[in-house]
Amino acid sequence: MTAIVEKAAQTLGAGGLILYPTDTVWGIGCDATDADAVARVLALKRRADDKGFIVLVDSVEMLRRYVTRLPDIVVRFIKGATMPLTFIYPQARNLAGNVPAADGSVAIRVVRHPFCEQLLRAFGKPLVSTSANVSGQPPPDGFDAIAATVRRGCDFIVPLACEGTPTGSPSIIIRLDRYGKLRIMRP
Repeated sequence: MTAIVEKAAQTLGAGGLILYPTDTVWGIGCDATDADAVARVLALKRRADDKGFIVLVDSVEMLRRYVTRLPDIVVRFIKGATMPLTFIYPQARNLAGNVPAADGSVAIRVVRHPFCEQLLRAFGKPLVSTSANVSGQPPPDGFDAIAATVRRGCDFIVPLACEGTPTGSPSIIIRLDRYGKLRIMRP
């Protein structure tokens, strides 16, 4: 898997897009700090640019670099999570300007997936993670369901052997408001 991680990290570092397995579904990914790469994802998905993306990080330590406030209660939730759990934070920082939603918030998940963890460690920066589909279409329930146009639009496709055991469902999403209150957005 080391050679695959290196190739994916090189592709990301060059502003490329990858098609990769996550802890939930197959995703289109890019460097979340590279606005041009994020614009390519928007174009490939035919997606509005005001919606914002989910971003993947490998640890709470990495997460701290991209949010302005990380309450202890959120850290406890993250560390105790047994299912993929994404938090929406009120203010993003150090990310490309086209990653956060129109209100400046950002959705970030500390991923627990062997391939993603290795890739994030090797790359050293967060990844955009958006389902591998055109906007408005259902997320693919596996690699075979990914449209040919999406596959062709990516610069590197991670081999199926790296898939592991994704849930096949989107993550739980919890919004953290500016006052520190939590609200479940998607169970």
